[in-house]
Amino acid sequence: MMIYAGNLDYAVTSDELRALFEPFGTVTLAEVQVKSRTGQSRGFGMIEMQNDEEARAAIAALNGTNVRDRPLTVNESRPRRTVRDLYASGGWYGGGVG
Repeated sequence: MMIYAGNLDYAVTSDELRALFEPFGTVTLAEVQVKSRTGQSRGFGMIEMQNDEEARAAIAALNGTNVRDRPLTVNESRPRRTVRDLYASGGWYGGGVG
């Protein structure tokens, strides 16, 4: 399962993110997302855990906890929406013609 961890302090590293989730099970990927031009953290990271039950336990335990004085937002990752998705689903305002 892919997990989203948001509201990260910009100084949090991928290794720290991995260490946060490892007590709950096997972490196959832990990566803080960074801006391609500057290398600065974007304030969120993606974590992949092999076992869905362990991943759900990590989400339940870590969502809302403070890390470096910031409450984390932790949930199951959803597919990224693109501009094409917005047009395909009825436009920017989500409405069909009624």
